[in-house]
This record gives sequence, C-alpha cells and structure tokens, in this order.
Amino acid sequence: MCIRASGTILPLRCWQMRSNGFVARDEIAIAHDFDQDKCNTGAAKMITEPTADQIRQYRETGFVAIPDMFNADELKEWRRVTDEAVRERITGSREMTNQADEPAVGGANDYYAKVFLQALRLADTHEGMRKLMYDPRVARMAATLAGIDAIRIWHDQALIKQPYGNPTAWHLDNPYWSFTSRDAISIWIALDDATLQNGCLCFIPGSHKTARYENSGIGPQLDALFKIYPEWMKIDPVAVPAKAGTALFHNGMTAHGAGANMTNKPRRAMTCGYMPDGAPFNGTRNILPEQLFKALKIGEPINDDHQTPLVWKKGMAV
Repeated sequence: MCIRASGTILPLRCWQMRSNGFVARDEIAIAHDFDQDKCNTGAAKMITEPTADQIRQYRETGFVAIPDMFNADELKEWRRVTDEAVRERITGSREMTNQADEPAVGGANDYYAKVFLQALRLADTHEGMRKLMYDPRVARMAATLAGIDAIRIWHDQALIKQPYGNPTAWHLDNPYWSFTSRDAISIWIALDDATLQNGCLCFIPGSHKTARYENSGIGPQLDALFKIYPEWMKIDPVAVPAKAGTALFHNGMTAHGAGANMTNKPRRAMTCGYMPDGAPFNGTRNILPEQLFKALKIGEPINDDHQTPLVWKKGMAV
C-alpha cells in the first residue's frame, strides 16, 4: 500500500493497535474492515489515564492511539451530539465552516471543501458539545501525554470526510494557530471505523522533533510539505486504522495527512486542538475574534477564558 503524492511514491507502513501502543504489520496491504456493530461492546467506562507505554510512544513518535477510549454508550453520545451540532451549523449560518461560500469549480477552495466537511468551535453553539469538550478527564489525558500542568482548548472541530472525499495533504497543525508551542496536542476521535479505504490518519513518526514553523496548506499537492522538509522523505509514513471509539492524540508539530474516502459512506471524526496554558501569541489571527486579535501583543499569553477556556490543571479533581 502506498500514497502517491504528485508523482512521488511514499511507502506506507500500517501499524496494528494494541492496548499499549502499536505493533508494525509485515503485511501492509491488509484492509482493516472493522465490524462497527461489534466495537466498544464492553461496559468499561472511559479510559482516563494513558499507560507508561502510551506516554513513551507519544513523546517518541509524536502520536498515539488509545483503543476503545470511549465505550459504546459514550460513543453513541459523541455521535449524536456531533451530528446534531454539525447539522445545526450547516443548516444555519455556516459560519466557522469550510462550506460557507460557493467556491469556483476546480479552484483551491473547491478542493478543500471536498477534503472534508469542517465545522469549528461547535462547543460555542451547542450545549451538548460544550459538555463533551470541556470534560476535564479528556483534557487530562492530553495534558498527561504532552507532559504539561495545565491545558486550554484552542478549538474543537468536526472533520467529516464525505463519500469519495479528497485526500488530506500532509501538514502540521500548530503553525496554523495563533500561539507557538511544541507541546500543542490534538485529539482525533473516530466516530466511524477509520480504515485505509475511507481515509484513516497517517503520520511521519518523529517529525515533531525536527519540524520548524514552516508549513504547507491542505491542497491538491499532497507532497508540498516534503518540499519544505525533504529529509522526511527518508522516513516511512505510518497509517493508523482506528475502530470507532478510538482516540488518536498527536503533537501539533507532527506531520500528518489522510487518504481519500474511497467508499460510499462518510468517515466522521470529532477533534480538538489543545493549547498549553500560558502559550504565547505569535501574531497569527487564525480563529481569533478581531477585537482580541488587535488587543494581543506578540509574546503575551492567550489566557482568555472565553476564547481559550482552561479545562484542566494539575491538582484539579476529575
């Protein structure tokens, strides 16, 4: 199995999830067709603390999957809330989505709108999403993996790769955002089984250690990031199929992307980017409201409790 990026073939390694991390598979062309009805049938509650092996893997590779982090009932609620929040946003103002405008057919925005349906900051407008996103147990998982004492939400976003949706080009997250921190971390919750066929996430292991704050956009040139970081061409990318209920965490400086959705069903994911408490403003607006953007000075912390709510700190009871 490989990803073809503008004439460049990148060998793709497929890792099998285990409870304590990943095991590389020798047979990399195996399709991971998980049985959606059989996943997360146990009654165990949400996993709220990573193992030592998972922490070690996250810090070494820049990503880790927590299989079955959410049980069947929790997954059902995440699906219900995400579907409802996205439906309200898309049928309403479409503000803070990539579906807001009618892009020119064949243009860059047209391509991006077909990579996935993207709806940001749903917790601002949906009470159920706010309850899920502000859960300090989830935030503590992220903070523990990143090794930080307090953590804020940068923004949540639903990423729904529609049937036959475009691939997601390789990119970094933190350089898009308004703060600079090598400890930025994201959670990506699989609401459907994410497979090689429908666009599971892929990572360049260890790239967070050498990444600079140079980035590429999510466009049709899948290999644009490797023009900036040609040294990463020597690293085998890792595909991470994930059954529904799995949470993938990755560092904000880890290179990642996803294949096309080659199926006739959507691949839903709910995600959140987290900011370490005290992270400094870097001059980029990104999703900041105009008034806050103009008030901030480069280098000062973005500790605005409305825009970037503090959701966990060391010593907080959860």
